[in-house]
Amino acid sequence: MTSESRDTFVRIGPDPAPVVLGGGSWGTALAGHLASAGWPTTLWVRDPILAQDICRTRENRVYMPGIPLPASLSVTHDLHAALEAGTLLVLAIPCQSCREVLTTVRKHLSAPLPVIGTTKGIEQENLSLVSEIVAESYSPSSGDYAILSGPSFAREVLKRAPTAVVAASADHVLASEVQRLFNTRWFKVYTRRDVHGIEVAGALKNVFAIATGIADGMGLGDNARAALITRGLAEMTRIGLRMGAEPLTFSGLAGVGDLLLTAMGDKSRNRTVGLRLGQGGELKTILTELGQVAEGVTTTESAFELSIRYGVELPITRAVYRILYEKADLKETLAELMSRPLRSEEDLS
Repeated sequence: MTSESRDTFVRIGPDPAPVVLGGGSWGTALAGHLASAGWPTTLWVRDPILAQDICRTRENRVYMPGIPLPASLSVTHDLHAALEAGTLLVLAIPCQSCREVLTTVRKHLSAPLPVIGTTKGIEQENLSLVSEIVAESYSPSSGDYAILSGPSFAREVLKRAPTAVVAASADHVLASEVQRLFNTRWFKVYTRRDVHGIEVAGALKNVFAIATGIADGMGLGDNARAALITRGLAEMTRIGLRMGAEPLTFSGLAGVGDLLLTAMGDKSRNRTVGLRLGQGGELKTILTELGQVAEGVTTTESAFELSIRYGVELPITRAVYRILYEKADLKETLAELMSRPLRSEEDLS
């Protein structure tokens, strides 16, 4: 990168120094990506033992085993030290922990730094999107927040497999700067304005990935998978529009693109949860053996509550909710879905 290109960064500082919050698979991948792109990047890892192991082995052996991290990447458990030299934050922690971490981060800063949200989910307690959590616990200015989302498995990003995502912010300058910060020859970044639409899509696609996994686990075939993905897209569009999203967002990378990847990709944790449920597994055992957060499980409950709040019918979401939280029989739940009243595909109400 040239000094001229650095000088064009205004919102995130002329010499961007990203601090990635979260030592899971996604935080590790993004930190490794940014360091590989030449930015002085720090990865904050909450678990001190894991942080020490990453520093020693230059590999996240818990979440991203077998993939070396750039030598230039700084890794620490000390939050204050991580924030000292940072000019922007990359939020890559589970949704349910965002409020707590951001509240703590804000106490360490004299003024808020721009936040790039990469977390996908809906807060259970308040039914808040990540942008709303940021506004309530960190900074009320929408110009301090951008989101990065799209079809992107962490391991493939860290291994520099070709990937395309989208960055969005209410502040078009910040969105453009995030685009240039992350964009590389192997990682293509587009921009949009619709923050809420991208957040709704990123959260709900995990619910439909569970549904698709259940169908695959039950051996229902390709027709059922295609129907669930397509009608899932209709559901996320329906609730998204009611929440003020732009309809075209759901036909882009953060909508149908991410939905296809998560519902069909073998690396998808949420699809794996559904697959094993469809094969007769118990949810508690599946989550324990998974060893990582599957955001779709908590998001299903939040999305179900949102459907009630907004008066929007989400039949697939409701079916997954019944399976996860009411232990409904899989075959009976499927029969209920298939016996719903006839309607037009054009109806988005």
